[in-house]
Amino acid sequence: MTGNWDPRLMTGHGNGDPQRLRNFVAGEFVDGGSTFTKVSPVTGDPVFAVDEASKSTVDDAVAAARAALRGPWGRMGERERAEVLRRVADELERRFDDLVTAEVADTGKSISQARTLDIPRGVANFRAFAEIVATAPTESFTTVTPTGGRALNYALRKPVGVVAVIVPWNLPLLLLTWKVAPALACGNAVVVKPSEETPASATLLAEVMAAAGVPEGVFNLVHGFGPDSAGEFLTRHPGVDAITFTGESATGGAIMRAAADGVKAVSFELGGKNAGLVFADADLDAAVAGSVRSSFTNGGQVCLCTERIYVQRPVFEEFTARLAKRAGELAYGWPTDEATATMPLISHQHRAKVLGAYDLARSEGAEVLTGGGSPTFGDARDGGSYVQPTVLTGLGPDARTNREEIFGPVVHVAPFDTEDEAYALANGTEYGLAATVWTRDVGVAHRAGVRLDAGIVWVNTWFLRDLRTPFGGVKASGIGREGGVHSLNFYSELTNVCVDLS
Repeated sequence: MTGNWDPRLMTGHGNGDPQRLRNFVAGEFVDGGSTFTKVSPVTGDPVFAVDEASKSTVDDAVAAARAALRGPWGRMGERERAEVLRRVADELERRFDDLVTAEVADTGKSISQARTLDIPRGVANFRAFAEIVATAPTESFTTVTPTGGRALNYALRKPVGVVAVIVPWNLPLLLLTWKVAPALACGNAVVVKPSEETPASATLLAEVMAAAGVPEGVFNLVHGFGPDSAGEFLTRHPGVDAITFTGESATGGAIMRAAADGVKAVSFELGGKNAGLVFADADLDAAVAGSVRSSFTNGGQVCLCTERIYVQRPVFEEFTARLAKRAGELAYGWPTDEATATMPLISHQHRAKVLGAYDLARSEGAEVLTGGGSPTFGDARDGGSYVQPTVLTGLGPDARTNREEIFGPVVHVAPFDTEDEAYALANGTEYGLAATVWTRDVGVAHRAGVRLDAGIVWVNTWFLRDLRTPFGGVKASGIGREGGVHSLNFYSELTNVCVDLS
């Protein structure tokens, strides 16, 4: 599929039969062994017919990537590769409207979010890593030898090789470009496996790569599922040198087991059960508004979203009431309505999981302050995957609702008394991805960064990112760090060269 993308896809309706999305191997779109149907989260209607990659298709993609490393791409320097990344960014901007259509058709998110967050961040990822790779330093040391002479030691960056890039469905283009940009900046070739739930924007990125003049085989795309499909074929492939994955922790464990046989390098950003802390001295207007964003953005389908909020007791009742009121007022609308603030979940299957979590919360004794079910519209959206933004309270820290990741528009609110108690409650989970802290006390702000078991701690904000900074989780929330030189360190091998000068 090339050319302009039908904007009607954003509301779950295309032009006639579902549009076909194919695999991309060695610079060409190729068929798969079979096809599967992608349905709209907005209406439940089919929007894409997707070619599922066979094992031989994955083999061809890995071989094409390997061949690209031996060709002109493998001989390019950092500044030449940086220029390629800038051309990709330019082409992403040229195809901006098509990318918005693809992203909204895939996910059902609002057109305003796609225009202001998802697509701009995709462009920014390529521009940022073009600059980072062109300016990143490596180490050098002058060493005194045993004979009193001098030796020069300096480090060289070399590509890892063929990188398998496996990305989830919640922020498909943003997370795909977050991995592909640094991988290409370091001189690797990639084989991308997007989620079967979000094949469109990845397919469009393949079009962008071709139009930007990226050499054939450098970017390859295989569609499919996990076990006994493209995901397993790719992660177990002996020609893959490294695997980067964002998604749920259980899938990360399966990929790690697959990678163990080949001792492949892995980088994982996994699930979270993120906590927010609201101290009594906080600006409550900012804390409520920020917590609405951190709990319900993208339908709560962001690994960084807040699912547990602990509020210091003097402001607990006021904060909780205001949060519930704001959550109940979030506008539904169609994705193409600029005022729409909510979105459907990605699929009926995921909706069933989240509604099951709502039922579990009730069975554990939770009080539902707002939401707790599915909305009705009286139009085609009733065939979609919508659930209500939900605020819960009344459960203890050991309740399953407060321990298991739900990945939907839901948050539980509970009180705390002391700062030490707040950190203990926030850290009482197997996860450790992100945390938010709302306070005017600069001492609390800095202590929270030390005391919280999280890869990123936001103070008086959420989702504010500098792409040069380290990003990742601790405990079951991941392995390794992405961002800036941390991404370069995963996507490259460092070779030390020692020259005796005596």
